[in-house]
Amino acid sequence: MRPSILDPLFASATNLPGVGPKVGKLLDKLVGQGDSGARVLDLLFHLPTGTIDRRQRAKIADAPLDQIVMIEATVVEHRAPPPRSRAPHKVLVEDETGDVLLIFFLANLAWIEKSLPVGERRFISGKLELWEGHRQMVHPDRIVDAEGLASMPLVEPVYGLTEGLAPRALAKIISADLTRLPKLPDWLAQTRAKPPGLPSFSAALETLHHPAEPEAIAPMAPARLRLAFDELLAHQLALALTRANLRRAVGRGSQGDGSRSDAIRKSLPFSLTAAQEDALAEIRRDLAAPERMLRLLQGDVGSGKTIVALLAMTDVVEAGRQAALMAPTEVLARQHHESLQKYAAAAGLRLALLTGRDMAAVRTRTLAALAAGDIDIVIGTHALFQESVAFRDLGLAVVDEQHRFGVHQRLALGAKGNGTDILVMTATPIPRTLVLACFGDMDVSTLRDKPPGRQPIETRALPLERIGDVVTRLQGAVADGARAYWICPLVAESETLDVAAVEERYAALKDIFRGEIGLVHGKMKGAERDAAMAAFARGDIKVLVATTVVEVGVDVPEASIIVIEHAERFGLAQLHQLRGRVGRGRTKSTCLLLYKAPLGETAKARIEIMRETEDGFRIAEEDLRLRGGGDAIGTQQSGLPGFRLAQMDIHADLLKLAHAEAHNILATNPKLDGEQGKALLVLLHLFEREAAVKLLQAG
Repeated sequence: MRPSILDPLFASATNLPGVGPKVGKLLDKLVGQGDSGARVLDLLFHLPTGTIDRRQRAKIADAPLDQIVMIEATVVEHRAPPPRSRAPHKVLVEDETGDVLLIFFLANLAWIEKSLPVGERRFISGKLELWEGHRQMVHPDRIVDAEGLASMPLVEPVYGLTEGLAPRALAKIISADLTRLPKLPDWLAQTRAKPPGLPSFSAALETLHHPAEPEAIAPMAPARLRLAFDELLAHQLALALTRANLRRAVGRGSQGDGSRSDAIRKSLPFSLTAAQEDALAEIRRDLAAPERMLRLLQGDVGSGKTIVALLAMTDVVEAGRQAALMAPTEVLARQHHESLQKYAAAAGLRLALLTGRDMAAVRTRTLAALAAGDIDIVIGTHALFQESVAFRDLGLAVVDEQHRFGVHQRLALGAKGNGTDILVMTATPIPRTLVLACFGDMDVSTLRDKPPGRQPIETRALPLERIGDVVTRLQGAVADGARAYWICPLVAESETLDVAAVEERYAALKDIFRGEIGLVHGKMKGAERDAAMAAFARGDIKVLVATTVVEVGVDVPEASIIVIEHAERFGLAQLHQLRGRVGRGRTKSTCLLLYKAPLGETAKARIEIMRETEDGFRIAEEDLRLRGGGDAIGTQQSGLPGFRLAQMDIHADLLKLAHAEAHNILATNPKLDGEQGKALLVLLHLFEREAAVKLLQAG
């Protein structure tokens, strides 16, 4: 239960003065989280993006151009436009050094005359510009007399807005919001790892919403550091509690005799890389230990994670237990089943497939065999953690493409057995600075090498105007037996629009490639999508037009060309994942990035990096640098948590401190007892980490 001290912060923003139904809807749109409306806390966490600095009080002749300035001037004359004209109303003001024309379009004439009476001195704030050799200020943001100046903030925060919400109205609401802030306990009072010189949580919010100088809101300013550290500590403490809860459930050592693993190794057409051997050794140590394993296996596209997972599952089977491999899509589950079957057969392993689309009779037989222990390894989708699925003795749960599943889903699969070890895999390389943020509750093994024989991928960039040349070259390649993906643009955050784009491109290319082209997108029925993928894998169709539904895990070694249309609309990590669909066989592969010119600076940098390197880990670091912090590397793409106050590209060092402090806390106060424990529970609830609190209470 949330501590009652936080109730004022979780109250609806509509309780604030000046927030009626109309403004309430605008605030919901601006800061509401998911389906819930805007709360007091959401407004407090809506931090300024910049400031207007009105401390500059230069004379007109000396005032800098193209920035906000405050001038003190006398109103000389009003120049009204002719009747029924759409020309602006102009007001000439001056001081002893020069004059400025104030420009008002479609303005309220009565308000202008009242605000700027001829002969009076006024303090006027706005952006000073030069137009046809004369200084002007279009729509000044403030016009006040001496009395108004005394009550006006000279450094005013600038907030992100939504249409219909005035800047001053939002600032006023947030100021009222600050008065609701309760006196909270200091959860950092006994913290050893925090940076020195940080204000309290409340003082930090006050400073950021009422800055005394523009520098006060900078990401490395003490107030921002305090809030970022609080958020990161809540996150790391929640992860540490999750891990501690998992560790409390006693594990069971699973150690095989190596007989079946050796049989699989002999059947492989390649030797494991040094990185694969190292990762397998780490996993085997965990499996043999009495504590439960919770390990992340991360590797670049094509680094050979799946074979490491198969050998780990084989160890568990050798120890007399069962293993499960959960994939995010049916296409990927079927693909894993097909590719692992040939190696498993060499070792006498009994594999089965379980998905949501299985026929009732097939499903019943599979479930009975699982429960009886007649299946060694089951591969499936999220159907694996449904209640009806029971194992005789599940020793290892492997979760592929971890970022497509939540923490609770992976734990739910682990709960299917007694002391089940958990191995999660991701083919999305994660920047070093973000491994803690995403997987702070896990040990990490990393595969950096690619298996021998993998061909480098030639990456080229071409403007969209040359799409005709690309199609002509593709025709020639297909005639020579090549297979190609054609990825269609991310039109918007709308699956409907994406489908429209992919269907339009498919229709245009169908006339050229006739019976040799197929279509795949997320709105197709599963069976239809699987059939198109299978036809492409068999070679019945040579060109597959698709959305990013093929981004992860699709393995067609014969595909050697990928065309990514409107490459400038994709993130760097996503471009890298898509490119990884080719270069998986022995044929030289090509990735063509079609872009719409002119390119912005960020899009240009992305495409340059794609041409320079295939190293997914370097690409992940560059992606973080280019996208910045917050939820820039969004959860949809990479599964990384979205922070509201911390910026991962800037606050990475704070994350390390928070990680160390979370472990210090649980080492000295595992149940969060006493005054410090109560304060830390307030922190967890404040940043909505209730799931971790429940784990603590479940004890």
